Amino acid sequence: MQGYNCIMVFNVQKDHLLFCKRRKEPYKGLYNFVGGKIEPGEEGMDAAYRELYEETGIQKEHIDLYHMMDFTYYNQDCYVEVYVGYLKEDVTLIAEYHPLYWLERNEDFFNMNRFAGEGNIGHMVEQVLQYGSGSLEKDTKKDN
Repeated sequence: MQGYNCIMVFNVQKDHLLFCKRRKEPYKGLYNFVGGKIEPGEEGMDAAYRELYEETGIQKEHIDLYHMMDFTYYNQDCYVEVYVGYLKEDVTLIAEYHPLYWLERNEDFFNMNRFAGEGNIGHMVEQVLQYGSGSLEKDTKKDN
């Protein structure tokens, strides 16, 4: 079963989320979180930091990632590990292929005309906003 990761990155102020705009299928033209394939034998967290760096230039010392949830798609023989992180400082983004954008956290992330994932992006964002990242130190709940 092929593993993938999906990485939610909040800016330092926790009011914007990082997205790429897909330049190829699937989801061409839609906003998506950054992420990619987990290589055989690679630990999920290591893959998340590697993909984040490759796609954005964000280095491990700039962010703490937390493994928040997983999705398993038996009908597609794959799984997706979802990570969330909060930048410790402002960084200069370096896009690998897909252009990068900071979007306000109050967007309608369930809008499937703008966002990839058949509503999953909205679900993931709401999980973090309602219940936090799973980290006791770095929550970004609505009351913050």
